[in-house]
Amino acid sequence: MDTKCVQAGYRPGNGEPRQIPIIQSTTFKYATSEDMGKLFDLEASGYFYSRLQNPTNDYVAAKIAELEGGTAAMLTSSGQAANFFALFNICECGSHIVSSSSIYGGTFNLISVTMAKMGIETTFVSPDCTVEELNAAFKENTRAVFGESIANPALTVLDIEKFAKAAHGHGVPLIVDNTFPTPVNCRPIEWGADIVTHSTTKYMDGHGAAVGGAIVDAGKFDWMAHRDKFPGLCEPDESYHGITYAEKFGKEGAFITKCTSQLMRDLGCMQSPQSAYILNLGLESLHVRMPRHVANGQAVAEFLSRHPQVSYVNYPGLEEDKYYETAKKYMPNGGCGVVSFELKGGRAAAETFMKHLKLAAIETHVADARTCCLNPATSTHRQMTERQLAAAGVPAGLIRISCGLEDKEDLIADLSNALAAI
Repeated sequence: MDTKCVQAGYRPGNGEPRQIPIIQSTTFKYATSEDMGKLFDLEASGYFYSRLQNPTNDYVAAKIAELEGGTAAMLTSSGQAANFFALFNICECGSHIVSSSSIYGGTFNLISVTMAKMGIETTFVSPDCTVEELNAAFKENTRAVFGESIANPALTVLDIEKFAKAAHGHGVPLIVDNTFPTPVNCRPIEWGADIVTHSTTKYMDGHGAAVGGAIVDAGKFDWMAHRDKFPGLCEPDESYHGITYAEKFGKEGAFITKCTSQLMRDLGCMQSPQSAYILNLGLESLHVRMPRHVANGQAVAEFLSRHPQVSYVNYPGLEEDKYYETAKKYMPNGGCGVVSFELKGGRAAAETFMKHLKLAAIETHVADARTCCLNPATSTHRQMTERQLAAAGVPAGLIRISCGLEDKEDLIADLSNALAAI
């Protein structure tokens, strides 16, 4: 893994640039119309317009595919775009999704509101549901199962094997957002996930420099075995010269090829080559940074768990955490540096606490080299009702802190001072 973070994706030849080149060009020149036509027919590999594909982006996507153990990958403009593309690539008006209820507020809104307007219905289930409850959520028109390996900000840990078995038992793929642990600490494909998504804006970039997302296909789901459920992959695409993606590109390449040729073509949520270059710089140190984030998160979680102003702490690295054993199974080296906790004084206490932080910055961000803090109920999750907040594990007094790469004693001192002000 350490070597892949540094070396994977781009392997320069003799006399070629050692660093990934930034191909900052919208278009690419060809000698004949026939050469260009082969690209439009997907008969030849190459580039003709950066909205669909760009060499810089593809080098970085290839690295992420290797890190996750997938067969194909693509970059998107954001993590939200990655999750939307991953779901919409196999869903359409009249489809149904089964999703964990404990997911990032923006993704919850995407699935429950925006995609609902497109005629795509979702049943949300608790990540702690029984196998029987999970299976009961499926319908005849279910096309995908979705969850987050570590949920943002509730820090619930998805039982990937349980959700994968249920998905496969109903002939649909499991899509896992693996943003928080990253492939350094968790590899969902090894536990049965079929598609993995990322907000690369977070730990993969690691420095708050570039917004982006990624989709990785495990290359294992047999689309043709369930062709009645996935006509977009298993029947001719008349908008792209009648190609049947699952036949032409097989299990290993059908999903990403369709997602690129169809969704990126029509919706254009591409990542810029400059952002992809910045992302790669972050990936080269990901394996070094993640253990420090985990160590700081562990220290902060242990401090908070003993503080009298704190009702409870969510951090799967704590032995008393309900997800401790699940986390040890799927991420034995630790999960991430994000800790969430509820203050006893609720919303008022949270407001006072946030005002007295000096080192931790109040930001709508997470998973950065610099520590940042947020009260989700008044920011990322403010569109949710009190009932929805409770279902997502995000009460009004909940604080999410993303521990950066600073000294852990400085982080604890900052929190101690803010807690004393309540």
